[in-house]
Amino acid sequence: MHTAEFPQGAEGASARQIWRGSYGRLTVGLLLMVTAVAYEALAVATILPATAEELGGLALYGWAFSAFMLANLFGVVVAGWAIDRAGAAPPFLIGAGLFVAGLLIAGLAPSMGVLIGARAVQGFGAGFISSVAYAAIGRAYPEDLRPRMLALTSSAWVIPGVLGPALAGLIGESLGWRWVFLSVVPLPPVALLCVLPALRALGPAGAPAPVGGRLLAAAVLTAGAAAFTAGLGAGASPAGLALAAAGAAAALPALRRLLPAGSLRVAPGLPAAVALIGLLNLVFFGVDAFVPLALSTVRGQSATFTGLALTAGTLTWSVGSWLQAAWANRVPRARLVGAGLLIMSLGIVGIIVVVFPWAPLVLGIAAWGVAALGIGLAYSTLTLAVLDEAPPGEQGASTAAMQLATMLGTALGTGVGGVVVAGAATPGAGIQ
Repeated sequence: MHTAEFPQGAEGASARQIWRGSYGRLTVGLLLMVTAVAYEALAVATILPATAEELGGLALYGWAFSAFMLANLFGVVVAGWAIDRAGAAPPFLIGAGLFVAGLLIAGLAPSMGVLIGARAVQGFGAGFISSVAYAAIGRAYPEDLRPRMLALTSSAWVIPGVLGPALAGLIGESLGWRWVFLSVVPLPPVALLCVLPALRALGPAGAPAPVGGRLLAAAVLTAGAAAFTAGLGAGASPAGLALAAAGAAAALPALRRLLPAGSLRVAPGLPAAVALIGLLNLVFFGVDAFVPLALSTVRGQSATFTGLALTAGTLTWSVGSWLQAAWANRVPRARLVGAGLLIMSLGIVGIIVVVFPWAPLVLGIAAWGVAALGIGLAYSTLTLAVLDEAPPGEQGASTAAMQLATMLGTALGTGVGGVVVAGAATPGAGIQ
C-alpha cells in the first residue's frame, strides 16, 4: 500500500490537520461528493410528483426510489471488491462517472422508464462513491482523525437535509424539475480534481477474495430485496406476502455470504459491529415512518410542523456524530454505543407517548431530535469500530458489508413501518 503522501503520525494528530495538505484536498473532495449525493437523494422526493405528472407512469413512482436503492446495494459489493483489488482511485472515478451519467440521463429523460433507469445508474455510482469514502477514511487518515472525518461526513448531509428540499422546489418551480438533476452535474468533477491525487497514493490494499461468488451473491441479494420490497408494497394480500417471503428466502443465504462470518449471530468484533448497524437502522427508520402519522394524522398538525420534527432529527444526528468524535479516543466503544442506543430508545418512547391527546405537541419535535441524537452517536461509533476491526487488505469488503447492513436495515425498517402505518390507517383500525 502506497501511503507516502500521507503523514501517518497517528499519535496526537492535530484536529486541524484534516484540512491541511493532502488530507485537506481529500477531505474537501470527499465532502463535496457526499454533499452532491445527499442533495440529489433528498431533492428527488420534492420534484418527483411534477416529474411523474409530465412523463406519465405514475404507477412506477415508487420504483424511482427503489431502483436507486437496489442498484446502490449491488454497487457497494462490486466497489468493495474493486477497492481491495485496484485501490481507491479507479472505483471512485467509475462511481463519479456513473453518477454524473445518471444525472444527465435523468435530466434529459423522455419517459418515466428512462428516468428509473437513470436512477439505477445514479444508485450504482453512489454505491462506488460511498464505499470509497469509507475505505479512504479507514486507510488514509490516522486513527486520531477518523472520528472527526466521520463526523464531517455525517454533517455533509445536514445542509442538503435542511435546505435541499426547499432549494429543489425553488429550482423545479422556476427552471423546471430537470434542472434539479442537471444542477448537480458540476460538483463531482470538482471533487475528482481534489481527491484523485490522494486516492492514487493509497494503491491496492492486497489480494482480494475471489469475486465470482460475491457478485453472484450480490445479484441474488438485489433480486431478493427487490421481490421483498415489491411484496411489502402489495400490502397484506396473499400474493404480496408470498412475494415478500420468496424474496426473503432468496436474500438471506446471499446476505450470509456477503457479510462477515458470524454477523447473523452477532459474533464479537467486526460481525457484531456490522449486525448492530443493520439493527440500528431497522429500528430507527421503522419508527421514522410512524412520525408523520403520529403528528399529522393522529394529532392533526400541519406538514410544516411534521417537517420541524424531521429537520430536528437531521440536525441532532449530526450532533451525535460530533459527540462521538469528541469522545472516541477517551470513552470505550461499547459504552458509546450503549449510550446511543439508550438515548435513541428514550426518543422512540417519546414518539409513542405523543400520540396521546394529553401529551404536549412539542414533545414530538423534541423526542425525534433525541432519537436521532442517539443513532448519530451509536452509528458513527459502530462505523469507527468497523474501520478499526477490518482485516488488513480488506477495508473495501468490510465497509461494503457495513453499507449492506445499513441499506437493508433501512429498507426493511421503512418497509415494515410503512406496512404498519398503512394497516393503522385503514378503516376500523382505530387511527383515522
